[in-house]
Order: sequence, then C-alpha cells, then structure tokens
Amino acid sequence: MRSLRLQDGQMGTENMNRGDMAPDFTLNDGDGNDWTLSNYKGHTVVLLFYPGDNTPVCTKQLCSVRDHWSEYQATGAEVVGISTDTVESHKGFAQKNELPLRLLSDADRKVSEKYDMKSWLPGRSARGVVVIDKDGKIAYSKVEAVSLFKPSDSDVLAAIRKAEVI
Repeated sequence: MRSLRLQDGQMGTENMNRGDMAPDFTLNDGDGNDWTLSNYKGHTVVLLFYPGDNTPVCTKQLCSVRDHWSEYQATGAEVVGISTDTVESHKGFAQKNELPLRLLSDADRKVSEKYDMKSWLPGRSARGVVVIDKDGKIAYSKVEAVSLFKPSDSDVLAAIRKAEVI
C-alpha cells in the first residue's frame, strides 16, 4: 500500500522556518483514504507529529487533544496526527481511544523528514507541531527530538489562533 506521494518531487530534510511554503504531501489515513495537504489550502492546518501509537506519552498527547477537541474545532483548523505507524495501527489506536482527529501513516518517514521531525528513536518521527496558515505557509513549528513531553494544548491552540490572523 502506498503511504506517501510528495507533490513537489523533492526529498531530504530541511529546516522549517516561519513563512516558508509547507511541502505538499499525500498520506493514507486510518481508513486507507488519501489525505492531501494542498486540498486544505484556504484553511489553517495543524500537523501533530508523534512517535507511535499505543505508547504512554503519545496516548496522553492525543487523548488530551480529544479532551480539548471542542476548542480545536472552534478554531476551524484541520488537525491531523502523523506517525510512522501503519494505517491498521492508526485505525485500532483511534478506535480504542475514541480519537476524533484523523491519523496519517508516514510509514517510510518521508514526510517526517521533510518537516525536519528527526527523532532519536530509530524509525520514528519526533514529537512536533507544525501550524500551516491559510496561504500554505509555515506559521509555527516546534520539534522535540527527545519526545518525553507532550505539547501543551494551550500552546498549540494559541499558535492556531495566531496563524488565523497572519
């Protein structure tokens, strides 16, 4: 099953800076459907990178997003989780934890690498947050290479609100 198709054809890592155009990509969600970033141009998009399904900190992180989901929805942003786990793993993880957000499979780590989400865990993505504004530009990017702490929902929500007014 195909899990990634970079739209610009470029590979490799690069540092994400505020104002840079977000690299386009297509990944499969937990139902096996394609999700393409460029389909959301005109909307704020939040990419929540995390190391893995069914791990303590990642579960806590995504359950916290679930518990604050009405606040995320109120921003109007499209919020997705991205890890290197399989489509099947995402489906089970989302069902088990009643997660309302779409989880995308970056099994070959190409999107994680493109967004500079380098982890000290082999084969995994770092924990990180990227907020993309309505024009498709990076409005916020934070990477935690040592992924021991989950991002604060209040910090992520503040970054979304700031992107809305840029």
